Amino acid sequence: MSDATVKRIGVSGTGMISHCFVRLIMQHYKDVTISRVLTRRKLDELAGFPLPMALTNSIDDLIEHSDIIVECSGDVFYGTEVVERAFEAGLPVVTVNAELQVTTGSYLAGQGLITEAEGDQPGSLAALHEDAVQMGFTPLVYGNMKGYLNHNPSREDMAYWSAKQGTSITQTTSFTDGTKVQIEQVVVGNGFGATISRPGLEGLASTNLDVSANVLGLIADGLGQPIVDYVIPSGYSAGGVFLVCRHDENQAPAIEYFKLGRGPYYVLTRPFHLCSLEVGKTVRRVLAGGGVLLNNSVAPTLGVAAIAKREMKPGDVIERGIGGFDVRGEAIRLADETDHVPIGLLRHTALRRAVEPGQMITFDDVDLLPSRALDIVVQQRDKLKAKQEAAPVILPNLRQVAQ
Repeated sequence: MSDATVKRIGVSGTGMISHCFVRLIMQHYKDVTISRVLTRRKLDELAGFPLPMALTNSIDDLIEHSDIIVECSGDVFYGTEVVERAFEAGLPVVTVNAELQVTTGSYLAGQGLITEAEGDQPGSLAALHEDAVQMGFTPLVYGNMKGYLNHNPSREDMAYWSAKQGTSITQTTSFTDGTKVQIEQVVVGNGFGATISRPGLEGLASTNLDVSANVLGLIADGLGQPIVDYVIPSGYSAGGVFLVCRHDENQAPAIEYFKLGRGPYYVLTRPFHLCSLEVGKTVRRVLAGGGVLLNNSVAPTLGVAAIAKREMKPGDVIERGIGGFDVRGEAIRLADETDHVPIGLLRHTALRRAVEPGQMITFDDVDLLPSRALDIVVQQRDKLKAKQEAAPVILPNLRQVAQ
């Protein structure tokens, strides 16, 4: 790192998160500065960017002029390249890219310091987790609140909502079809050693968070392990995150007095996640030596599989996995589905075999384009299979459990 008092932040990505983050640092932070912003677009196409003189198309330029990297490109493949280059230079990385974390993040976590930022739901849950543990709570459920779910939305609807909300069609689609929440919750589960109750999570329709939290708490207690999940609120505001926790029995009278209920399950909420406005907190954390807030861990147990939305035949091309109209993401246990293709790997992917709606895409079903991300995933998959063969463990089949 530079010895200068003011630390230099290099940013990868020029989307909405990057725009807002750069403005925040420029206007409100004095101890750090934006040194470079990496983009794959032509620089003259970004005239409206808040700090045009920092723009660059060169990863070398980004790395040379940075003390820390904020990766918010939203791209698994390019993001992986940027993170590896940052690690080669000894730089820490803060990401707002759960898609990268869940695809190649576990490998990367073994190569250097990579952490998800506070602000998006996974980082917000991690911050709430830290607060809860410091207060003596034991988290049982890491919960996300989702405003709306449609597993197979139309292109026309997604175009309408994309224009209305000012987000890309791919972002809008990944939010709507549930892929984003599955990715986010898998990262949280891997980061904190939690599991899932069934493939795709419970996703409870909820008119009362306390009631839904108790249901999820009972499920976690039944499994004997913390779980990740989400609710779809009706009648109360969505958009935040929550924990379902236990505490010491001798603290129960005080906790009830503090208006958190009688227990045994206590619900802690964080009713906001302000994305780019909170990323700076994690940057400062890392620069101050605070370490990782959350990553996908070096030994993940969960992944996000691709589930077909429609009937497809051999030769059909899945143009994109996350945010596309061919597949959606679903949380799975890696030990149960060792042949699944992580949804983050699907881009311009031709099918070898026909698939039906609801079918999980496997490596035998597709021809994947070569990439560094694919190399990493295959390496991780081979390690998991070798571990299973060397020390077979009898695990419950989650599909049977769900039935």
